[in-house]
Amino acid sequence: MAAPLIRDRLFMKIIWHKNYLQQPYRSRPKNFADKPSVSQRGFSFTFSKNPSCSNRIKVKHGNLLFYNRDVNTGNTRLHNQESTSKCRGSQKGSTNSEFASSKSRSICLKAATLTAVAAVGAFSISVFSSVVDNEWGLKTFKKVYAKDGERPTFTPSRKVQVATDASGLKLMLFQYQTCPFCCKVRAVLDYHGFSYDVIEVNSVTKKQLKWTEYKKVPILIVQLPGSKNEVKIVDSSVIISVLESYLHDRSTGLEKYSSYYPCITENEGRKTKYDFPNKYFIMFQETADLSSTPDQRKEERKWREWADDHLVHMLSPNAYRTPRESLQAFKYFSEVGEWEQNFSTLERQVVIYVGATVMYFIGKILKTKYKLKEDVRQSLYDACNEWVKAVGKDRPFMGGNQPNLADLAVYGVLNSIEGCEAFHDALHNTKLEPWYNRTKKSVMMHEGAHPLNTKALPSNFPKQK
Repeated sequence: MAAPLIRDRLFMKIIWHKNYLQQPYRSRPKNFADKPSVSQRGFSFTFSKNPSCSNRIKVKHGNLLFYNRDVNTGNTRLHNQESTSKCRGSQKGSTNSEFASSKSRSICLKAATLTAVAAVGAFSISVFSSVVDNEWGLKTFKKVYAKDGERPTFTPSRKVQVATDASGLKLMLFQYQTCPFCCKVRAVLDYHGFSYDVIEVNSVTKKQLKWTEYKKVPILIVQLPGSKNEVKIVDSSVIISVLESYLHDRSTGLEKYSSYYPCITENEGRKTKYDFPNKYFIMFQETADLSSTPDQRKEERKWREWADDHLVHMLSPNAYRTPRESLQAFKYFSEVGEWEQNFSTLERQVVIYVGATVMYFIGKILKTKYKLKEDVRQSLYDACNEWVKAVGKDRPFMGGNQPNLADLAVYGVLNSIEGCEAFHDALHNTKLEPWYNRTKKSVMMHEGAHPLNTKALPSNFPKQK
């Protein structure tokens, strides 16, 4: 009885989610902040902070207020009740018709099968939990920040030492070696020539993350120069934006910069999802000397978001396209992630074989969810060619003579599958290879730390006239 019950609940959530997204005024608040298509329809999303009153999240369409939530008390008022009731009625009608869809039933049965398999191999799925983006369920919101908590002492899995690093920062990165979001952060750290310690998180027990409520990677711990104080920064895009802001003006502390990126958490049962609405913006100070134009910075933000919201979804369906490719990918992950040092022999074999099996089926579900082509390789090729076209023929990088954050983000995402068959197919069937090799060389040579490529001088430094 348990399997049919789980199947029915999952299936009902699929149907509810589909109808939920078809109703503009019922869309999730973060979409109102992030998606231009929503604002073009006349909706607006605001988060108000006033010391004299409650913090509120509001969603409006013209003069009509559809969503009004007090983030302190959790009280919510949904407006336009007539439309809401009609929406629920349409959902009920569509449910009956959706049950007749064989395609939806196949998705449901796959989800039920994976639920059973996950009971045995859940720890192997956790290696790639940052890639599998589950968006089912209702949400509640509260305001938090990207730093809190204390941690025990860990022995680094490895140390990255750059002789030319003069930042004075002591960095510690909690990561999975082949996570695309962790690869993005490492690309930025390596390009700018930071020295840092790597803490490889055990995906079975996650014991390295028991000290923090935030259970995802990457997490960057920064110890400030001449101080024992530490700053914890989470989310790959936030980490990159904070470091970039700091490089432009070091007179403002990293702790201050990290506070500029508030987080909205979304609670889905036992699961918590995190969103940082302004994570792609660099916090320039008034005295900072900028070498880029507003249009260039807008382009950079656009393609950083594209890497997270589009390109990353090409990875799993392609890396795990067939059982053979899925197994080959996991063996590659074991090699570059040094799983022999972090897992027992039994744990490593279970992660490889059970993980490869589970991710093969998840890849099929993600193919349907993100509407990839029947041959998922073509979707990967299209994404690579789209990026190459955006860079153009007249500049080696999107950033010009040197990579910018968009270059490093796309490089980091693709670097996570560098040893997989899908990656080599992409190089041979697209025009990606010249740009990728140029970017890889810049990252490996720490060209961002070269005096001619460094950011503007800190505002507290005297400037030559």
